Amino acid sequence: MSLRIHFWESYYELLKTLRQPAFVIPSLAFPVVFYALFAILLPGNWGGYQKATYLLATYGVFGVIGPALFGFGVGLAMEQQQGLLRLKRVSPMPISAYFFAKIVMSLVFALIIYSLLSFVGIVFGDVDIRLAEWLHLCAVLLIGVLPFCALGLWIGSMVGGQAAVAIVNLVYLPMAVLSGLWMPLFVFPEFMQKLAVVWPAWHLAQMSLGVVGQVQNVPMMMHTLVLLLMSALFLVLATLNLRRGS
Repeated sequence: MSLRIHFWESYYELLKTLRQPAFVIPSLAFPVVFYALFAILLPGNWGGYQKATYLLATYGVFGVIGPALFGFGVGLAMEQQQGLLRLKRVSPMPISAYFFAKIVMSLVFALIIYSLLSFVGIVFGDVDIRLAEWLHLCAVLLIGVLPFCALGLWIGSMVGGQAAVAIVNLVYLPMAVLSGLWMPLFVFPEFMQKLAVVWPAWHLAQMSLGVVGQVQNVPMMMHTLVLLLMSALFLVLATLNLRRGS
């Protein structure tokens, strides 16, 4: 019975999200448009890097973390403000189904975005990637969505709906730029390159670049541990906020 509830809650969460063009269109279009612009249309020699492949990894990270941050951060804040979260808490539905559904929605959008980026990169950008590498990168990106679900959950648990939109944007866009997702970090001053380690997106980007061979000798376990610790921290902070608000 519990599995059925989780399934149907996920189905209706996805259906509800697909009926929101203000969420769907930017989530799907922005990463693909920016990738096509920077990786394919704009000329440039990146030395030892294969530009389209490098940016497939980093724009993959940029694309998949967006639905997680906005789905949890803005979605939770709006639904808490409207009283929907309180209604679900007093209903017979296990509250885990609510959060599971949002994770499923984030993963589905992440897979669609990665597939669109891959199509553009392989067909128009001469991305040379083996099937095993493509699947490995897909797995890294999908698993890497979870820390940003936790970050979005923390943001959504702190503020109301309109404030959540502003805060998520203030976190998402600077983090994307300063983590080297839009353009490689070597174009920034050295001190900015060193500060990139504070962003969870940088750690996921390094793992992704390592998978496609654009960065060598990537310490995968170290990056994984950092993302796990960040996830745990955000979850603890969000749990405390939600308990205070209940």
